[in-house]
Amino acid sequence: MDKNFKLNENRKYLVGYIKLILIALIAVIEIIICAQYSTRYIEHGRIGALITVIISCIMLAVLEAIDSFVIKKVVAKYVFFGFDTVFVLVLCIFTGNTYLSTLYCLVLTQIYISVDSLRENTILFSVSCASFLISFVCGRIVGASGAVYADIVEILGDSILGIAILAIHFMVTNFILRFYSNNQQLQNALKEADESKAELEEAYKEISRSAVYEERNRIAKDIHDNAGHSMTTVIMQTEAAKLLIDSDPEEAKTRIISANIQAKNALEQMRESVHLLAGRAQVRTLKEEIGEIIAQTIDGTELKIRCNIEDIALDGESARFICNSVKECLVNGIRHGHATAFFIEMKKEFSNVCLLISDNGCGAGGNIKEGFGLKGLREKAEKLGGRCSFSSEADEGFETEILIPLKTEDKEVKQ
Repeated sequence: MDKNFKLNENRKYLVGYIKLILIALIAVIEIIICAQYSTRYIEHGRIGALITVIISCIMLAVLEAIDSFVIKKVVAKYVFFGFDTVFVLVLCIFTGNTYLSTLYCLVLTQIYISVDSLRENTILFSVSCASFLISFVCGRIVGASGAVYADIVEILGDSILGIAILAIHFMVTNFILRFYSNNQQLQNALKEADESKAELEEAYKEISRSAVYEERNRIAKDIHDNAGHSMTTVIMQTEAAKLLIDSDPEEAKTRIISANIQAKNALEQMRESVHLLAGRAQVRTLKEEIGEIIAQTIDGTELKIRCNIEDIALDGESARFICNSVKECLVNGIRHGHATAFFIEMKKEFSNVCLLISDNGCGAGGNIKEGFGLKGLREKAEKLGGRCSFSSEADEGFETEILIPLKTEDKEVKQ
């Protein structure tokens, strides 16, 4: 609606100026006609004919002015066009076709620009050609010289020339009108496109800001849930080790090792979160991240960890979940199962990523109670569209299997 309104406003102003120019041109031609025939009619005593010419000129100019600036309905304009044709015919009869083609062209131009339809303009052109021929023949008959053959040849030649002038005028005028209309539509479309682009850019900035806030909230939650939980566990393990250091040194040692691993993991998680907040891109692959977790876990301990890790590219959320799962399973195996050896495998299975972590700990005897860590792993895997399962037998260790859909950064962008 805004587009059509702007187009109509621009067209309205231009059409108004053109109509003023057309009325001025009609008035000039009528003045020339009156000046040219006034002396001749006065000399021959044809005062009535002169008055008729003057009245016809005045009426034609008045009708054109009313039609241009007062009449709005198309049907009424057609009626006024009929009156215009009558007065042009009168002028033609009394002046011998002087300036007939020019008057028709000016009158038709006014109605062409008022009717925004090529089909209707074509009908008007056809009607005008018939009216022109009638006017032309009537004017010629009135001023016939008496030589019938010469008059017929002259009428045919001038009629063809007049029709050709009207046809050229029709094609040029309508071409200009169509060109102007299309140009205005194109300009409005470009302007709307620029406005839409600006709105889209602003919306994109707003979405980007929202995405940044959401990412920061997510990172803050990760710090609270993961690093906070790890540090709480470190405190509990070291407190327990202080109580057991005299009565059960081996158990106290195990607790200290577990606390050490938890502290390293918490430190690494906090470093990753700080890097994300600073806007630094992840430079290590998922395989390298898991290798770093394993290296930190066995550093300064007698733990044995075998692994078979495929180099798989995952989106950021899935990659973080895999890393956190490895950390959680290692800590749980050391702290609860007293495990000394682990096997970690990550591979691609069709459109999924499978993570398997098993240890040689004491196991859960088939009665697995999901604590905060295990429950969090299962819920997160399900949130990502996968699953997480646990299996254990007494003195047979503990096994965790995680299966999540394979999602990469490129696939997320395409979606």
